[in-house]
Amino acid sequence: MTDATIPADLREAFDAYERAIVANDLDALDAFFAPGDDTLRGDTAGLLVGHDAISGFRALRGGVPPREIAEVHYRPLAGGGEAGSTDGDVALLVSVSAFRGGGRGLQTQVWQRIDGRWLITAAHVTPRTPALDRTIWRSVGDPFLQGAWEGPLAGLTVAVKDLFAIAGFRIGAGNPTFLEEARPEKVTAPAVADLLRAGASLRGIARTDEFAYSIAGDNVHYGTPPNGAVVGALPGGSSSGPASAVALGHADIGLATDTAGSIRVPASYQGLWGLRTTHDLVPRQGMLPLAQSFDTVGWLTRDGETLQRVADWCLSYDGSASTENVYGASGDDLPWRFLVPEEILDCVEADTRTAFSRLLAALSASDDPPPFRAVHTGDLDATFTAFRTVQGAEAWRNDGEWLRAHPGAVGSAVAGRFRAASQITAAEEAAARHDLEPIAAHLAELVDGAVLIFPTVPGPAPLRTADVDAVRAATLRMTAPAAAAGLPAISVPLLTVNGAPVGVCLVSRAGTDIALVRLARRLAALVGAGVGR
Repeated sequence: MTDATIPADLREAFDAYERAIVANDLDALDAFFAPGDDTLRGDTAGLLVGHDAISGFRALRGGVPPREIAEVHYRPLAGGGEAGSTDGDVALLVSVSAFRGGGRGLQTQVWQRIDGRWLITAAHVTPRTPALDRTIWRSVGDPFLQGAWEGPLAGLTVAVKDLFAIAGFRIGAGNPTFLEEARPEKVTAPAVADLLRAGASLRGIARTDEFAYSIAGDNVHYGTPPNGAVVGALPGGSSSGPASAVALGHADIGLATDTAGSIRVPASYQGLWGLRTTHDLVPRQGMLPLAQSFDTVGWLTRDGETLQRVADWCLSYDGSASTENVYGASGDDLPWRFLVPEEILDCVEADTRTAFSRLLAALSASDDPPPFRAVHTGDLDATFTAFRTVQGAEAWRNDGEWLRAHPGAVGSAVAGRFRAASQITAAEEAAARHDLEPIAAHLAELVDGAVLIFPTVPGPAPLRTADVDAVRAATLRMTAPAAAAGLPAISVPLLTVNGAPVGVCLVSRAGTDIALVRLARRLAALVGAGVGR
């Protein structure tokens, strides 16, 4: 049974208790717990026995962060005593809290009707994932590194993917052997320094899939970071640590990289905003490469306003370490016209395609309707094959020597990709580069006067136990074209499919990154006003 079957008076009591929690109304909270020495409350810190012990704990704890109840599940445990009586009824409520600052928690409560009132006789609270989670963080602090005391990003915290240089610290690349042998960096990467200069503080160094050569988000050495939106699902990679940190509210910004989808995929899986910037727009100095022809710096955030703040600063600041003259900095906007790539839609799961079609229909019927036109991107298999060949050849040149010297040091899936990459010949690489040229030119032509729009990935995040090979193949066919063309792409959490988030990807012409974020926010505002929901 679900929320709809909860007895009305029990639901009223539960809602009143939740309001008291959010308001930290101690008197009301005390009144909701059954009196006596048998009442129980437990959490990760331990078990409290008796009403007085629970009351004393609550008086010292303070309130909880702002949250909303996302789910409530009801199970009756016992009926009443005498015929027609409701006294003594017992029920189990399990609820999911969605914190406004990111992350989810779980409350399990036993309620009993005592003297005509529903009271809690036992409760267990599972808080949102703690800030120190070794699957998410390699190193973490509060802060890890303090940024400037003033600036446009003051007060925000950053999770830095473990591919960027931070002076005095090693790059680990998601592999313990590589980390052990690495030397401390002498200079902080410009992409990191820009954030610090703007007032953001580093929360810590966050995990990555090994050498960034994966989009699943798992790591055989450190474990799989939790998905902040879907319990038990993969977080998406290779920017898995920064994405989970942001989704769970441990950081406000994830500084990440995207070669074949490593920002966009985790953004979609965890309901985040994720921007892959125009290739070579953000300096890659001090960043461990995977494939230089496609490696791109970008950011993950929980909302569009924060992403706009980051983009406005990092893409228009006129310092030596940053980019200049990015389209959109002057206030120019991208055209309110969208192209729907049919070949990419063919990779999308049925439920996601239905949700996406419903969204487009609602947008077309809104007060601010943009035109939509179907277009062809060309053979995605050919695009992916050429992309994968160039990516693999470059990855092996970057890491092959180290891998040969350390057999067995990487997980089997990543090792398999590198093994295939080692077999690519110079002629095959040259042919693949030649094949990518007309593909990139065609995509650039498509977005010259409009913006591509399509689901970011085939569907919701797969469960950790799922066979992800087929999903991976379809996903990369959707994410590779923008990477092959070096175009900016943003994933926006606009779809919900079977209760899980799925991003909508927008791709625009090179150098329009700031304007692209503005366009995405305009679209999200329209959806937030009720369109497509």
